[in-house]
Amino acid sequence: MNWTLSPATVFAASPVVPVMVIDNVADAVPMAKALSAGGINVFEITLRTAAALDAIRAIREAMPEALVGAGTILNPEQYDQAVAAGAQFIISPGFTDKLLAHAAANAVPLIPGVSTPSEIMTALDMGYTHLKFFPAEANGGAPALAAISAPLPQIKFCPTGGVSPKNVAAYLALKCVATVGGSWMIPADKVKAGNWDEITKLSAEAVALIKGLQG
Repeated sequence: MNWTLSPATVFAASPVVPVMVIDNVADAVPMAKALSAGGINVFEITLRTAAALDAIRAIREAMPEALVGAGTILNPEQYDQAVAAGAQFIISPGFTDKLLAHAAANAVPLIPGVSTPSEIMTALDMGYTHLKFFPAEANGGAPALAAISAPLPQIKFCPTGGVSPKNVAAYLALKCVATVGGSWMIPADKVKAGNWDEITKLSAEAVALIKGLQG
């Protein structure tokens, strides 16, 4: 891989990666700044909305010190669109051989989603060692990840999907877990209301909780 940024750097940059669904591009920078004020400076903007690419552009321009990535990337075309918008890393819910090969040949790192040993082995064969375990809770949670990762100690994971303050300790207790993904610090009702102070508060609480668990 000739990536300009290593997935390990992305994982190490924040104790939690917020999964951001942005419906209105006007919310993008205030949301990112609210997260940053709470101690989170890595952002995954999901390509689930029409505003996503413009949101990536806006945050990159307003916050050059942040790490801005794109999530829910499904194919090489979306990978290229996200990179053109300024995404510094790419996250996918799963993968195809085409997507793995495309990202491996380009400059921006891909963190593909996996949920089975066979998927992990396929990704590893292509040189991918930093993966998203998704959807984490629906796939058995921390106990399942502990069992799946046991024969694959070279892999680091970011569990995402149902991770919350109630179960995050179980994930962080696993040696294979480098960071977690979640959205509990950006509840949709607070975003809709523009209650950025509450998002900063929730972000600070999330950072303090996770750093405390990491010792």
